[in-house]
Amino acid sequence: MMYNAKIVNLNDRIIPFEDGMKLEDLLKQVQDELPYPVYLAKLDNAYRALTHRMSHDSQIEFLDLRNQETWLVYQNSLILIFIKAVHDLFGKKVLITVNNSLNKGLYITSTHKFTEEDVEAVKVHMRELVDADLPIVKEHSTKEGVRQLARKQKLTEAVKLLESITNIDDVEIYSLEDEIQIFYDLLVPSTGYITIFDLNIYRNGLILRYPHPGNPLELAPYEEQELLYNAFSEATKWGQLMNINFVSDLNERIIYDNVEDMFLMQEALHEKRISDIADMIRDKGSRVVLICGPSSSGKTTFAKRLCIQLGVNGFKTLYLGTDDYYKEIDERTYDENGEPDLESIDAIDTALFTRNINDLLEGKEVDLPKYDFPSGSKIFGKRITKLEKNQLIVIEGIHGMNDRLTENVEDHEKFKIYISPFTPISIDHHNRISTTDARLLRRLVRDHKFRNAPAQQTISMWPKVRSSEDANIFPYNSRADVFFNSNCIYEFAVIKKYAEPILKRIRRNEKEYAEAQRLLNFLKFFDPIYDDSYIPNNSIIREFIGGSVIVK
Repeated sequence: MMYNAKIVNLNDRIIPFEDGMKLEDLLKQVQDELPYPVYLAKLDNAYRALTHRMSHDSQIEFLDLRNQETWLVYQNSLILIFIKAVHDLFGKKVLITVNNSLNKGLYITSTHKFTEEDVEAVKVHMRELVDADLPIVKEHSTKEGVRQLARKQKLTEAVKLLESITNIDDVEIYSLEDEIQIFYDLLVPSTGYITIFDLNIYRNGLILRYPHPGNPLELAPYEEQELLYNAFSEATKWGQLMNINFVSDLNERIIYDNVEDMFLMQEALHEKRISDIADMIRDKGSRVVLICGPSSSGKTTFAKRLCIQLGVNGFKTLYLGTDDYYKEIDERTYDENGEPDLESIDAIDTALFTRNINDLLEGKEVDLPKYDFPSGSKIFGKRITKLEKNQLIVIEGIHGMNDRLTENVEDHEKFKIYISPFTPISIDHHNRISTTDARLLRRLVRDHKFRNAPAQQTISMWPKVRSSEDANIFPYNSRADVFFNSNCIYEFAVIKKYAEPILKRIRRNEKEYAEAQRLLNFLKFFDPIYDDSYIPNNSIIREFIGGSVIVK
């Protein structure tokens, strides 16, 4: 029987196909017309592996690495190939742990101590596996079957995870020849898809590198991210202090109703770190504190808690935002869609900003602007101020790390803080949790609760938010004096009860459905914390779930 496929990213071209045809076979007919290699498809608004067989008239969008889920598919497929190569060369007893994103790749540790010769041998074997284009076979298994597999392979954390969750009946396992592993996401059909990668020794582990959404055709330039390494190391130590390293550990705390101390311990760790940063600012003698971070990092709560700690150190603070320094409406620049570009630094009147900052530092009285968004112009005469003795300027904004914002302010006057939620726990040893997903879930809940925005709207605008971060925030975070980890180790379990209902409202015929289902599938691994009343009211997570005494 014949059906029709409407290919969304080929101007809705209609292509007939036979019942049972694989998406992969349909892709072969059109791949040359697509801009980048494809690793996944969205079929009738649901993510589907390229091995999926079609059986009805369908709307299909072929996805490349510019899509978040596809990027994860590539990473997970690469991890399986890497594990296979390591086990072939050094034996299956070698335990691989995928820790976090770092240096434009994944930071991996292992029970095997790799030499340069070992790494070269692994790369060669990975390339052999890719060139052989070996099938990656997906099978469904009962939870008990997967639990037995995990026990056999001594995957302790996977066993504990499967025992701690009650709402999953079956799990997908993937095999690459004799290598069988548990992945909680989709993978590519065969090794031949994963052609771009590299592997390098880094500190006590390895960096497994892969292409990034900004350029799907080649590896991103290597970038040393020592501050990020230190931030994730600190996050790992926090997890060890609370004895929570994997999702199963968190679930056990919830199951046995032992969460109050966890809430308080997390807040104590945050407060100590904020206090330490306030001491660093005092010791450096800086008078301008710049706070920058991507969307939903908790910048507002952090900034105000920092101001309190600076007060403990004897400083008053003047709190400024860069939104009041947008250029006048007739000076605006526009993006490729003809919409006002309010994200790039070119949207900011940096000359006025730096002049105001320097005048304040020199003790002059300054007429600070207030931007009126309806008219698209700055209003003056309402905030005339001057710095008092022992008063610091605290600035929150996405361009805080970009020197163009404060290019006329002396370096010794500036203290730069980068903030983001660096997730310290993983699902298991090779299924990590993306920091990006942590921020997206935070924003979904906050936008719905405080901005009356449906989940569809937040999901729809997220790619544009991420694109702006890639252009305006991430390239500059290495200029920070210090990183602050705003993650609350329990936050997925708390956010779950807020996020699930709004995600479930997204229907199959809506284009955001696939992403909603991906997030719902991720949240299944967490037992929910329904009673969050013990979370302190100055906690960063309160900025997103409500009840904050700082952000109202």
